[in-house]
Amino acid sequence: MKADKYEKISALARRRGFFWPSYEIYGGVSGFINWGPLGSVMKRRIEDKFRDIFIRRLGLYEIETPIISPEVVFKASGHLESFREPMVECGDCKRRFRADHLLQEFADLPSQETDRMRLAEIKGAIEEHGIRCPDCGGPLGEPKYFLTMFKTTIGPYSDVVGYGRPEAAQGIFVEFRRLYEQVRERLPVGFAVIGHALRNEISPRQGPMRLREFTIIDLEFFIDPESPGCPLLKRVEDETLNMVLAENRLRGSEEPVKLTVRDAVARGYIKMEWQAFFMALAKRFLEELGVPDEKQRFIEKLDWERAHYSTQGFDQEVYLDRWGWVEVSGFNDRTDFDLKGHMRESGEDMRVFKTREKPKVRKERILKPVIRNIRRDFREEMGRVLNLLSKTRPEEIEKHLKEKGYFMLGGFRILPSHVKFEERVTEEKGRRFIPHVIEPSFGSDRLTYVALEYAYTVKDGRVILRLPRDIAPVQLAVLPLVQRDGLPEKARGIYEALIEEGFTVEYDEAGSIGRRYARFDEIGTPICITVDYETLKDGTVTLRDRDSWKQVRTGVKQLPRLLWDFFRFKMDFTGLGSPVGEKS
Repeated sequence: MKADKYEKISALARRRGFFWPSYEIYGGVSGFINWGPLGSVMKRRIEDKFRDIFIRRLGLYEIETPIISPEVVFKASGHLESFREPMVECGDCKRRFRADHLLQEFADLPSQETDRMRLAEIKGAIEEHGIRCPDCGGPLGEPKYFLTMFKTTIGPYSDVVGYGRPEAAQGIFVEFRRLYEQVRERLPVGFAVIGHALRNEISPRQGPMRLREFTIIDLEFFIDPESPGCPLLKRVEDETLNMVLAENRLRGSEEPVKLTVRDAVARGYIKMEWQAFFMALAKRFLEELGVPDEKQRFIEKLDWERAHYSTQGFDQEVYLDRWGWVEVSGFNDRTDFDLKGHMRESGEDMRVFKTREKPKVRKERILKPVIRNIRRDFREEMGRVLNLLSKTRPEEIEKHLKEKGYFMLGGFRILPSHVKFEERVTEEKGRRFIPHVIEPSFGSDRLTYVALEYAYTVKDGRVILRLPRDIAPVQLAVLPLVQRDGLPEKARGIYEALIEEGFTVEYDEAGSIGRRYARFDEIGTPICITVDYETLKDGTVTLRDRDSWKQVRTGVKQLPRLLWDFFRFKMDFTGLGSPVGEKS
C-alpha cells in the first residue's frame, strides 16, 4: 500500500528530529509527542511569527498563567458542565473511543448530525451500522459522557481539586481587572497566552493534529459592546475568505463561498468587525506558513457545534492529505460570558468605567415618601410600605394617583398625602459595563505539522522541505568543498562569524558536497554556503538556494548584511550575488 504524505513526513520527522511519539521505550502513550531539536525550533519560530503579526504589530500584550487551575475557575467558566464527549468502550480489549468520531469515520455521518445526537441515538446508530472496535473487532458497550479535562489535587491533601487547563483563556479572564489597570484602563485591548494545555482526549489517533498535551495560542481581545467597530478593518477589507456559511450547511451544502471581508461584514455573515479582521489576519498568517488560499476555508459553526461561550464561531480549516479538512484555529465572539461568570462566582466586579466625551444629561422623576404621614397611617407596617415604595416605578404611582386618587401597593392604599414627586436632573459622566471578547485561538502543534506537510516536496527523486525562510529551523549551512588544503579552517571561521551575527547555522564537512546539499534540502535549510578554492583567493563564497538549486557568488564580508535582508524578506535569493549557473 502506497504511503500517504503523513506517513512520509512522520518518517522524515522521526529520522531528522522534528517530532516522534513519546515514551516509545515503554510502548508509547497516544496523544503525546516529542518535538525534537529541529521541530522545537521550527515550532517556536511559528509562535514568534504569531507574536509579530498578532501582538507586536497591533500593540497587544502577552502574559503567562498557570497550567493548573482550581476547580472553581472551571465552574465559573462553564467548562465542568460543557467539556464532555460521548465515549464507548470495547467489551474485549477495553479500549475507549469517541463515539461521534466512530460514526463519522465508519458510518460516514457528518459532524453536524453526530454533534446533535443524544446517547440513546448514538447507541442506535452504532448498532444500525454494525460498528465494532476498530482495534480488535470486539463489541462496543453503552455510550456515556466523559469529562475531557485532567483532574488533579492541589497540595498534599485531596480536598483541593484542580484541573489542567483545556484552554489558556481563563487565566486572562481571571486576571482581567489587574491587567486592565496595568494598561491604563483602555479599550480595546488584547492579551495572549502561548503555552501548554491539557485535554484528556478519549482516542487521539491523528499524530500532532490531536494531542492530549499541546501548545495553545489564545488571544482574548476586549472591546466596548457599544463601540464594536474595528478601525483597522480597512487594512484587510479587500482580502477574500473562502467561507462555508451556516445557512448553506443547514441546506446540506458545504461548498465555500468566496467573499471579501468587506462583503462578509456588510451582509452580516460575520457579525463583529474585529472577528472579521482577525480572520483575515489568520488567512495571511497561514499563507505565510505555506498554505495557499484554495487550501484554506472558514467554516461557520452551527448552533449545537459552537462552544458553550460562543454566540458566533468560525473554524479556520486547511486541507491535509490524510484527513481532509482539519481545524487549525477558531474565532469566537465570547461576548461577556466569561467575565460575567467569574464576577458571579467570585463576587469581584469585572465591570469597567468609560468616560463619555460629552456628559449625558438625564431627567428622571423621583418619589420621596412623606415619613410622618406614612407612620401615622400604617404604624407598625411602615417598614413594609417603604420597602414596596422603593421597588415601584415613581411614574406608575403618580399616574394612578392622578387618575384614581389612590394606588394599591401590596394591599396598602397609598394616597397623595403619603408621597411627593420631584424631577431630578443628573449628569452621567460615563458608564459601567462588562467588556465583550473576540477570541482568535490557534493550535501551535497543528500549525507546525501543517507547515511541514505543505513544505514537503520531491524534486528529481530528492525530498525538499520548502519551508518559508523565516520558520526554517536551520537558516544556513556552511560547507567546505573538501576536507583539505585549509578549506575546513576557512569554513569554520565563516561559520563562527555567522553564529556571532545571530544566525542559526550548521557546519558539515562529512561526505560529498552533493550528499550534504541533499541533507540540508531535506530539513528545509534555505541557503548552503560553500567554501572552495576561490574563497582562499578572493574572499568570495558560493550560496546555493534550496528550492531552485541556483547558485550565486558573493563576498564573505557582505554576507551578514545580505543574509539579514534575505531572511527579513527585503531581498530574494538572486539579489545575494552574481549568478554562477544552475547546479545541484
